[in-house]
Amino acid sequence: MADVLIASLVDGLLLGFIYGIAAMGLTLIFGVMDVINLAHGPIIALGMFGVYLAFTELGWNPYLTLLVVAVAGLLLGILIYVVAVHRVINAPHLSSLLATFAVNMMIIGIGTAIFTTTPRNVDISLGRVEIGPITLLWSRVVAALLAVLVTAVLYLFLYRTRPGKYVRAVANNRQAAELMGIPSYRVLALSFGIGTMLAAIAGGLISTLFPFTILSGSRYELLSFVIVVLGGLGNPLGALIGGLVLGAIEGLVPVFMKTTWVPVLEFVLFVIIIVLRPSGLLGGET
Repeated sequence: MADVLIASLVDGLLLGFIYGIAAMGLTLIFGVMDVINLAHGPIIALGMFGVYLAFTELGWNPYLTLLVVAVAGLLLGILIYVVAVHRVINAPHLSSLLATFAVNMMIIGIGTAIFTTTPRNVDISLGRVEIGPITLLWSRVVAALLAVLVTAVLYLFLYRTRPGKYVRAVANNRQAAELMGIPSYRVLALSFGIGTMLAAIAGGLISTLFPFTILSGSRYELLSFVIVVLGGLGNPLGALIGGLVLGAIEGLVPVFMKTTWVPVLEFVLFVIIIVLRPSGLLGGET
């Protein structure tokens, strides 16, 4: 029994790293510009299809394709910000919600028309690795390692580069940052682009593990909301920790009860955190 628990926990934690970077995109956008991006799920789905099409149509390695998906996600995010979000950035929250929801519906509508809702998968197998009594799929290990690498690059960007310091300055006080000569418009566009890029990368990694459709992103969007609240709104490190917590739940719960209980327990945790600690485990900092 102990071997099963350990194996399930490790397997869940590997998924948790991927969930973490998906939520990082959502929490970064909220932390910098106080906007909840309802187009987050469809963007994750676009990342899935980006890797899938490059793999099946062009024969590219799925993991190397993530670089292309990342750049495309960054540019798409900047475009969405310029066209839909910037105009309502200072409006009531409902305006930004409706703007990103409109983008959500457009992506789903166009994606459904092009790809239908037939499940797809990236048929790649890297074999297994055995560590004592634990047997893990290499695909999950590689995806988790890439998620950790993306997290490290994001941290270095935010804390070791000038643009990253601009992002943190705008997140802390946009008006003061503008008075110091920081171009907030460009910083906000870049921040939205980075958040979108993280969502697309997460989708690309998920596509190497599970079948998906253009509608699959909605599940990971809901998980991202739970993770963001769990870790703290606007806190990328909290998003990673929240992802690991949710991954552990998804790994351990099926050992004791039916898999259908997993989302129930996740959202019970969501409500408990909102009631007992609205700021999340680590609080809301960028």
